[in-house]
Order: sequence, then structure tokens, then C-alpha cells
Amino acid sequence: MKFTLGWLKEYLETDATLDAVVDKLTALGLEVEEVVDRSARLKPFVVAEVITAEQHPNADRLRLCTVNTGSGTVQVVCGAPNARAGMKGVFAPSGAYIPGSDMTLKPTEIRGVASEGMLCSERELELSDEHDGIIELPADAPVGESYARYAGLDDPVIEIAITPNRQDCLGVYGIARDLAAAGLGTLKGGTVEPVPGTFKSPLGVTIDRSGAEICPLFAGRYIRGIRNGASPAWMQARLKAIGLRPISALVDITNYVMFDRARPLHVYDADKVKGGIIVRSARDGETFLALDGNRYTMSEGMCAIADEAGALGLGGIMGGEESGCTMETVNVFLESAWFDPVRTAMTGRQLGLESDARYRFERGVDPAFTVSGIELATRLILEICGGEASEVVVAGAAPNTTKTVDFRPDRVAALGGLDVSVEESKTILSALGFKVMGSGSPLQVSVPSWRSDIDGEADLVEEVLRVRGYDAIPAVPLAKGSLNQVHLTSRQKRTRMARRAAAARGLNEAVTWSFLGAADARLFGGETDRLRIDNPINAELNIMRPNLLPNLIKAAGRNVDRGFRNLGLFEVGNQFADDTPAGQSMVVAGIRRGNTAERHWAGESEPVDAFHAKADALAVLEAAGAPVANLQTIAEAPDWYHPGRSGTLRLGPKVLAAFGELHPRVLKALDVAGPVVGFEVFLDAIPLPKAKKGGAGRSRGPLKVSDYQAVDRDFAFIVKRDVAAETLLRAVRGVDKLLVREVSVFDVYEGEGMAEDEKSVAIRVRLQADDRTLTDKEIDTVAAGIVDAVATRTNGRLRS
Repeated sequence: MKFTLGWLKEYLETDATLDAVVDKLTALGLEVEEVVDRSARLKPFVVAEVITAEQHPNADRLRLCTVNTGSGTVQVVCGAPNARAGMKGVFAPSGAYIPGSDMTLKPTEIRGVASEGMLCSERELELSDEHDGIIELPADAPVGESYARYAGLDDPVIEIAITPNRQDCLGVYGIARDLAAAGLGTLKGGTVEPVPGTFKSPLGVTIDRSGAEICPLFAGRYIRGIRNGASPAWMQARLKAIGLRPISALVDITNYVMFDRARPLHVYDADKVKGGIIVRSARDGETFLALDGNRYTMSEGMCAIADEAGALGLGGIMGGEESGCTMETVNVFLESAWFDPVRTAMTGRQLGLESDARYRFERGVDPAFTVSGIELATRLILEICGGEASEVVVAGAAPNTTKTVDFRPDRVAALGGLDVSVEESKTILSALGFKVMGSGSPLQVSVPSWRSDIDGEADLVEEVLRVRGYDAIPAVPLAKGSLNQVHLTSRQKRTRMARRAAAARGLNEAVTWSFLGAADARLFGGETDRLRIDNPINAELNIMRPNLLPNLIKAAGRNVDRGFRNLGLFEVGNQFADDTPAGQSMVVAGIRRGNTAERHWAGESEPVDAFHAKADALAVLEAAGAPVANLQTIAEAPDWYHPGRSGTLRLGPKVLAAFGELHPRVLKALDVAGPVVGFEVFLDAIPLPKAKKGGAGRSRGPLKVSDYQAVDRDFAFIVKRDVAAETLLRAVRGVDKLLVREVSVFDVYEGEGMAEDEKSVAIRVRLQADDRTLTDKEIDTVAAGIVDAVATRTNGRLRS
């Protein structure tokens, strides 16, 4: 929201400086984002008069002008077609910086003739895009006067951030009301005197049953015999200051009232309206040509402002070109209505149509100011354009905004930590427009119609605190020992440890959208209506993600496009099977692409494969508390994995993780060059630790390291090629769970000396006891048991 200091002071009687106003706005929660002092960059520019304008002796399109600057006469070479003797314009002397062309003027010669300055266009001063000629000022413009002061451009522009609940501050008057309540001045000029109508409106207004919920109140007024033209200089200056382009008096007046009192209006050329105004629900497929020059197709449920011939505009968002006003307009119909905020927001999103009116209506416009808005605009139209006003036509009724909240003044101290007297609280609330009734506790506070965000007592406490000043809350140190020890739940601990494990594996954590496009969801089995978002932030992100991998793969693709070819990413977050709480699950997903490391003299890297993804998954599972030694590796995986280079890790029937190379079909659809490997660990499927007696959750005990020597034994077994290494390892681990500490594969051989359907798998077994050094007999007994177990489980034999 932008406004000028002078505009603000029209409603706020104050002698406060600009800095004081800025500080108080931020303290009130209306954060100041920028203050622009336009007079600083326009300081060198003055009002000047062209005394003579003669043809340049050496150029057909240049004129040689003698210019009176107020402090002397200079010669200027000018190429503007409107440069002529007697006109007044804006002069920039040598040494002045021209913001529109980013140049500093210097004395120069143009086609052999000296030029000592410049007569400026609006574009050169960054006032508009107009550059067909130099600025022409009225004949009474004082020569030598600062142009910024003369044009009202010395009024600082303030831009504030408006939170969604403060729609009342989308108008200058609402901002002034807050500042006055905070003691920065006195509020003035808010009363709108009605304009008596002299005839009945020839155009009536009807709210169709289908439009009653969308637009419960519509007011209008017919004004005849107007003369549309340019708006006055003071109005144009204010609109330009806030970034609006003046168009015509009628359009400028409606824009001015919108920013002045947060009341959007619309004006129709009454002679283009057939029959009368009808407020109704749009018909499916109905179209209208909007003021932005685009034709929009409406659907049922949108608010159409129509006549007998068809739609004239889209209620609460934008009017139509076909009923718009021109400089030839003589009779107008002025609209002021109240549109449902939710319907307005939904319509705008569906059509992708933004406007200042929509921005206000979807946040909630003051319904009580609907007719007053008509009166204010009528007065301005009659003053600027002339004409004669009809009686106001009103259809429907404003929604009931009556709301009374019980307020206990002592809750300000209880909730906010600041002692504020009852009288001061009442004074603050009254200054903000609340009506305070009663004398005891609780007080009854009637909420004004423009504060639809006030729901309960805590909101009133907030109002008192922000006006009194949050900086007045005393800093009270917490009592020693008052903070309870932070306790994480088992699920929180598990998630934290899983995140650390993934990072320790060299993966970089990513945070991606929780939604994706329908085509991407389809690749991962999740394109269902139950996951479709009704109001997506983007048409390409309209499905809640059924899987974390698609967004990670796309992120990898963006990195590859920027030259990062070897990378690893992971994310911890929720994925969605449906729209129920039970369909939401916590997952750790990760991907790798390229090589395991960049090229380096100290060592070689290797291309990533499914086993790297499996190692990542196992590391995360182990950190999350899964019994990794008991997991089974099954060569089955979801369809988005390569069928021959993927698998799942299971604990009994439960699938705890999936891993492998991503299917080439998926990578092609996501436009990412492969191969890419990935994994998914389903944290919610991992069994939680059982609670101890007494209710305390089981935690991992201290690390126990045996003081006795460990013994490593190597075995090479010949097994069938279709025997998984995991089957062999599980057989070995089960021989003696106390003495067998570690089992790992260190070699696999297939080739000369082996049958075609056989392979040699070499494993290393570490044996160790906690209470003794193992004897040769004990070691031999375990070794024999290992050979027997492998033979029983795999039909394998020792390699000789």
C-alpha cells in the first residue's frame, strides 16, 4: 500500500516529522517497506519559459531555443516537435543527472551549435513513458520555481506492508485512524455528506437468486450530463505517486476513492447498458471482454454483472470493455457493491486475474461504507465533471457484521505482560473505532464493521498492546531453572537421527514443494482426485505429492543443467496416499547421480549404482533404529525403479525401504539425464522401541566394547548364481549370535574354474566374546557350524 505524506495529513492533523510517522507505522504493525523522496532527484529541475524557438541552422529536426530559467537566459538545442516560443516547460541545467536516460548533462555542441542544458520529457524524469514531446506547463507556472515543488512531487511516498487481516488499512483514512489512536495526531475529515438526488435512476438494479450469496448488496447511482476529461492536477499527482497512470477523470476518481477509503468502485457508460443492471451467477462458458483487453471465459458460481444483452463485468474483480467509459461518455452509472471474499478469491485464482479491487474484496471490504462510497465518488464527479445525480439505487442488504466481544482489561497484563489501565484500554479501543460499553469486568466491546478480523478477547488485547507499544513491555528475565528439559518423542528422535545419517553419507538436504503436477504424480502412482488441490498456487502444482522422489529428481536435473553433474540429495518429509490423516506418512528419500566423487589425484571415483542407494538406505534405517541385521533384501521394487537393478528391504512382511536405479522411462518423462539411483525409507514402518515398565521409553544403552581379542576368519563358499549374498550372510549370523559379531562380503568370483551356474562368495567373519579370549576349539566349533549352516540354507560348499 502506497500513499504520500501530504495525502495522509489530509486525514491526520499532526506536526509529526516523516521519520516519526515511519517509526510509528512500523510500531503499529504496518511495516514500512520503503520511503521515496522524489524531490531529491528532481532538485536541479526548474520551471522555465521558451523565449524564442528558431530553426537549427544545420539540422531540419532541431530547434534553437532561448530559455529563461529564472536565474538567467541560456541557449538550448531541442529536438521536441512541440518546442515553441512562449511555452513553459521543465529545464535541466548542465551538471544535472537525468534519471530516465541515466546520464549527466554536460555543456556540448549539437551540429555545431552550443547547448547549455535540456528541456525534458516526462520519460526523462521517470514520471511516465510519454516522450513524444517535452513537458508543457500551464501559462501561469512560475518561472524559476522548483519543478518538484510546483508539481507536488516533493511529497514523500511511503509504502507499507499490509497483513491479510488489516484490510481496513488498504485506504489512507484507515492508516490515519491507526496513527491518531497511537497519539500521533488527530483524526479529521472522515464524514461523507450525502448528495441529494434530483431524479430517479433510469437504470434499475436486480440481484438474481443465483447471485444473492455472491453479492448480497449492490448500490448504484445514475449521473447525467457529465463531461469526462482529464482529472485535476492534484489527483493526478497523487495517483502517479503511488504508481497509477491517470486515464480520465471518471476512472481516476474511482481509483482515488479505492486508495483513499479502501472502497473499490466501478463506473459504467450508462448509454451502453441495455435495460438495467442484473447481478447473477455466470453461466458456464459465458465470456466477457475485460478492461485489460483480454476475453475471459466464466463458469457457474462466478459473479457476473450483466444487462439484458449479457455480461458487463466480473463482480469484485474487473469491469468490461464494452460498457467502459470514454472521453465521449455523457451519462454514467456508478457502482458500489459488497462481494463475498471467498468467492472473489476463488474466481480470481481460477481465471488468473489480478486487480486492486480483487485484492481488497477478497480480504473483506467494509460493508457499511457501501453507500457512503457512492456519495463520496458522486461529490467528486460533480465537482470535476459536472452533471446531475439521481437518487441512490440499492438492491439487497449488507451482511450483518454486528459483533460484541467480552473484554477483561486485566487480560492485557496476563497475555501481553504490560500493565495498562482500564481507562487507557477504553481510550485506545474507542480511538480505533470500537464502541466500549459497561464499567466493570468484562466490558462489552462492539466491533466496527471494518474490522472483520476481530473474533475474540485476545484480538482486543492485541489492539491495545500494539497501540500502546510493544516496546513498552518490560524485559523480565526468566526465573532460573524455569525452563523444562526438552524431550523429543521417539518419532522425533528417529527423524532427527535419520536426517543426520543421510547427511553423514554425503547427501545434501533439499526442501521441495509438497505438491507436484498431475503428470509427475502419474509416474509415481499418485494421480487421484483425493490428492487434487482445489486452489493450487500454480496450475502445474495441483497434486499433493504421493512420493518425494519426483521433486528431488527435478532438482537434480536443474543442478545438472548448471554444471553440477555429480550430486546427492535427500529430503525428509511427508508423502500422501490419500486425503486422510492415515494416508500421510513420513519418508526419507534420496538420490545420487554421476560419480561418487569428483576426480582427484588422491583417489578414483566410480559411477553410482543401486548398491550405493542400498547402502544409503541401510545407513538411514540403522540410524532410525531398525534391526538391520534382520532385514531381508527382496528383488522387487515399485514401477518407478529399474526392474533388474532395484529391491526392497523388509522386516517380515513390512517394507521398510526401497532402493535402486530409477527407471529410464521416468527419467525421460522428467527430462533428466541418467542414470540416477535413489532410495526411500518409510520411517513410520520402522517399529518403535518398546516402553519400559514404568512408562519410560527404551533408549540405546552405552556402547559396550569387549576387552578381549577379536578373531577374523575368511571363508569362500561356492553357491548357485541365483543365491543372494544376503541369504548366505543371514545363515552365518544365525550360527552363534553371541560370538558372531560381524559378517561381510569381500569378494565375488564368476569365471574360469567355476561352473556356469555357480559363483564363489568370499566372506569375513569376526568372532569375539565379552568375557574371555576364545580358544582354538571354540573357534573351530563356530567355523564348522558356519559351514554346516551355509550348506543347509544354500546348498553351498567350501571352495577348495
